[in-house]
Amino acid sequence: MTVHGVLARDPAGTPRESGVPVLPGTFTGRLPARWDAGAGPRLWCVRASEYAARAAADERLLDTEERARVRALVRDADRDRYRVAHVVLRRLLGAYLGEDPAAVRLVREPCPGCGAPHGRPAVADAPFHFSLAHSGDLALIAFADTPVGIDVEAEPSPEATAEIGAMLHPRERAELSAVPHRARPASFGRCWTRKEAYLKAVGIGLGEDPSITYVGAGPAPAALPGWSLTDVPVPPGYAAACAVRVGGQGRPRAHRDPTRTEAPATAARALPGPQAYKSSKRETA
Repeated sequence: MTVHGVLARDPAGTPRESGVPVLPGTFTGRLPARWDAGAGPRLWCVRASEYAARAAADERLLDTEERARVRALVRDADRDRYRVAHVVLRRLLGAYLGEDPAAVRLVREPCPGCGAPHGRPAVADAPFHFSLAHSGDLALIAFADTPVGIDVEAEPSPEATAEIGAMLHPRERAELSAVPHRARPASFGRCWTRKEAYLKAVGIGLGEDPSITYVGAGPAPAALPGWSLTDVPVPPGYAAACAVRVGGQGRPRAHRDPTRTEAPATAARALPGPQAYKSSKRETA
């Protein structure tokens, strides 16, 4: 199995602060031991093209709903990406829980906005939280002791950057406008992955208008009280970010920028741009 992971320690072996994602290392093909609380977040990355054949052979690990989702996808690339992401997720869940991967039962936590069962994906009574994202040829999976969100995006086109960038927080729009045109898709990708990783960790995802929460479009993410928001190194052509609740003080709802002067939307508006941009990736655990 060719999987690249994010280590719980840096290359020198120095422990990092719990709750803070760290730099990527290389997984050698061995599944991890059972979950060890307090060791910090674990992030895993896999290329769909490299693992597609193995995942197809292991499709038996998926539950009925997951197999139905695979069959519903029209394009071979979409089926491969979904199947790879979920087979690897189940193998990791099984290893961390000490259970048969096929026996792991996935559930949805209550949405913090409305209380309906369409919040973060979870395993009932598991000693950890997880998040899944995929885009293009990559799938990323994050595990942590506290709520966690992960997102990865292939770099968007200049047209998508302009269209969706207009929907961001006012300060993020200003930051994008200050970047040379040729560099804006990469800057937008950083901003969008930070935003979605955080909103997935909170549990509301794109149910919140993307203009509300400020995460920053610059070189470093914005500071969000109670959360560690970190850019994740991934192959060229992609951007990724991870949000982890730290110190037990994370807000149950998304953070509002106190400097924002315009009133937030009362409900998320339709987002044809983001849906088009994200047509090849979903978090669908």
